[in-house]
Amino acid sequence: MHDFHFKNGELCCENAKVSAIAQRVGTPFYLYSYKTLTDHFLKIQRAFAPLDPLICFAMKSNGNLSVVKSLVELGAGIDIVSIGELGKALLAGADPQKIVFASVGKTEEEIAFAIETGILLFNVESEPELAQINLIAAKMKRRVQAALRINPDVPAPTHEYTNTGSLKKKFGIDLGTARRIFRTQAQYSHVKINGVHIHIGSQIIGPRPFVGAIKKVADFIDGLRAEGITIEYLDIGGGLGIIYKDENPQTAQQYADKVVPILEKTGLKIIMEPGRFIVGNAGIFVTKVLYVKDNGLKKFVIVDGGMNDLIRPMLYDAYHEIVPVAQTRGVPQKCDVVGPICESGDFFAHDRLLPRVKKNDLLAVMSAGAYGYVMSSNYNVRPRVAEVMVRSSKFKIVKERETFKDLVRGEKIISW
Repeated sequence: MHDFHFKNGELCCENAKVSAIAQRVGTPFYLYSYKTLTDHFLKIQRAFAPLDPLICFAMKSNGNLSVVKSLVELGAGIDIVSIGELGKALLAGADPQKIVFASVGKTEEEIAFAIETGILLFNVESEPELAQINLIAAKMKRRVQAALRINPDVPAPTHEYTNTGSLKKKFGIDLGTARRIFRTQAQYSHVKINGVHIHIGSQIIGPRPFVGAIKKVADFIDGLRAEGITIEYLDIGGGLGIIYKDENPQTAQQYADKVVPILEKTGLKIIMEPGRFIVGNAGIFVTKVLYVKDNGLKKFVIVDGGMNDLIRPMLYDAYHEIVPVAQTRGVPQKCDVVGPICESGDFFAHDRLLPRVKKNDLLAVMSAGAYGYVMSSNYNVRPRVAEVMVRSSKFKIVKERETFKDLVRGEKIISW
C-alpha cells in the first residue's frame, strides 16, 4: 500500500498535488511520501515485536538524509555498505550502536573510520577481510564485534543480479570455512566474533527461501553451541519484495508468522535489514513528455528523464507502472516510453499501453523509491535530479537539483 492516489483526476502524494510540486520544482524529480515511508517501517516493527529486533534500514536502497532521519526518529538502525553511507547515517543522527557494516570490499580507511565511530558490528564477508579488521583494530588498540556473513547456498527466485545467497556469487562465507573460523577465532585477538549474518537476495516475494536459509543457519548455530562457541547476534538481512506489477508479496505480518517461531528458539538478538520494503513504494519518479514520435512501426513517448536518473528498467528489465499525472480519457495506445540518453537501453517501458499523451504532460513512474536516485549518474553530462518529500499537504525539497557547476566541480583543464 502507498499514499499516491488520484483525486478529482489528479495524482496526489498524500494531500499534495503532484502537478503543483512539478510546477515549483521542475522536472524530472523524485517524490517521497513520509506517511508511506514511516507506515512501512512500523508494519515491520509491529510484526516482529515479539523479538524486539534491531531493524537496520538498508541505506543502499535510498540514502536521502531526510528519508534516513525520518526512520532514525522511529528507532531504526542503519545497514551501511560504505564510508559515505556511514557518514550520512551519522549526519542523520543514527546511533553508532545501531549501525551494522556489510560490503565485500571494505577498505582500510572504511574499517578504521567504522572502528573509530564505534559501530555495533561488522558483517564480515571473507577471511582476508576478518584478518584486516583484526589488524586495524589492534593498531587502534580497540576490540570490535563481528558477525560472519554465511552464504547458505539456497536458491532465491529473484533476478540473477539480485540473488546473493548462492556460492556462485561473491557474497559471504561458505559454511565449512565459517565453522573453521569460529573454531579458531582466538587468533583474532581484537575481534569478538559473536554473530551470524545472512542475506540471500532482494525482491523475494515468498517466505520459502527465507525460511530455508534461516533454518539452515539456525542448525549451524546449534552445532557451534554444541562445541561451546557463543553466539549473540543473528542478522537475517532483508530482501522482502514489493508490488511493482502483479506480484503478490507476503506482508510483514505473514513473513513474521513464518520466521518468528524459528528465531525465538535461537534466543539470539535479531537484526533485520529491510530497504526496498520500507521505501520502494514510498517514492515515484516524475518526468515530462518532450515529444511523441511515430516512425510508422512504433510510437515513442520521449520524456525528459533518462536511464541516468532511473536505471532499473535497463539494468534489471524491471517493470514500473507508468501513469499520467492528470487522468485522460480515450483509447490507450501502445508505445515505448524512452528518455533522451544516447543509448538504446534508455527506456522506462516497451510496448506499454498508455492513455494518449502530448508534449508537456507529466508522467509518474511508480514504485521508484528504492534503488532510484541512489543509482543515478551524470552520464551524458546530465545533472542529477531533485528529491522532494511530502508530509500531509506540505512538500519540501530534500535534495536540490544539481547545477552545471556541480558537474564540473573538481575538473581541471591542464596544459603540458
